[in-house]
Amino acid sequence: MHAGRTPRRVSSSTQVPPSMSDAWRILDANFNRAREAARVIEEYARFSLNDPTLAEACKALRHELGRAVAALDPSSLTRSRDILGDVGREVTAEGEYERAAVSDVAAAAACRLSEALRSLEEYGKLVDTGFARRMESLRYGAYDLQRRLEITAEARRRFQSVRLYVIVTEALCRGPWADVAEAALRGGADCLQLREKGLTDRDLLDRARRLVELCRRCGATCIINDRPDIAVIAGADGVHLGQDDVPVRDVRRTIPPRMLIGVSTHTIEQATAAIADAPDYVAVGPMFDSATKPQPHVAGAETLAAVRRLTGLPLVAIGGIGADRAAEVLAAGADVLCVCSAVISQTDPEAATRRLKAVAQR
Repeated sequence: MHAGRTPRRVSSSTQVPPSMSDAWRILDANFNRAREAARVIEEYARFSLNDPTLAEACKALRHELGRAVAALDPSSLTRSRDILGDVGREVTAEGEYERAAVSDVAAAAACRLSEALRSLEEYGKLVDTGFARRMESLRYGAYDLQRRLEITAEARRRFQSVRLYVIVTEALCRGPWADVAEAALRGGADCLQLREKGLTDRDLLDRARRLVELCRRCGATCIINDRPDIAVIAGADGVHLGQDDVPVRDVRRTIPPRMLIGVSTHTIEQATAAIADAPDYVAVGPMFDSATKPQPHVAGAETLAAVRRLTGLPLVAIGGIGADRAAEVLAAGADVLCVCSAVISQTDPEAATRRLKAVAQR
């Protein structure tokens, strides 16, 4: 399209040639298909994932689609509709009516949505080039929405069995770090994170490999703090990022799809930004004063509860949590308890882990 040219639009006051009538019919069918698919996805985000941010994104896409179509000639769409003459009504594909889970329903709807938007874009070029460009923009939005839905659903599935998450840092261990890590695993820790700031890269990699092996033997998840490169080389299950680390979207490009990405947040604003980047879980804290990582600001259970209202992603409560206050953060909406000193600084880390795990599983 040349710069300055007015977008071409067919007027309903002119005689519509047969080929344009066909175009209107295709547009009508695909508008209905896209709108319905967007609603199916919205219901999944709202009632299955319980994710208000994703549900709102689905709703916004659906409403933008409606506004774009309303700016065309609605009467041409309606007049073109021919349900009885649709030769595809009785054509079905193998497995079309087979769905094993609600996630399968949403996945199929997401595919229909992008396909319908592509058809609206291509046939819309015959009617209104401005409309076609809006459909292109919506199509890319649908691709991103599908990505975020799949990441959220997969994160919930993979984190479903994680209830107790223990950070291992040698400086706070009462015994050799590997012995403490093994004791935590025996006590029922579902996930261990290696957090070491002062090691050389070579020593950090060696330690990461050892922790990965310990976790693997016990069926636990292993996360490496701050270092995606070390996590990948060591074969860890994921990496945990702080507010000053490389953004999630950039890390996602450099690690295998199977790997988890978690993000630390301390405020509602940070959590909102993190959720938009679609990590696999969001850590919120500190819940209380923490000896592990002192903070000038304590987020508290109120912040956790507010973040819970924003997302269906797994929420990890972190910072100053002991067995005496664990129930408080669970009641605020935490899916996972994350502790450090409450386990690794204890004389009996295995027993300390068992006590916390009992609370986490309630």
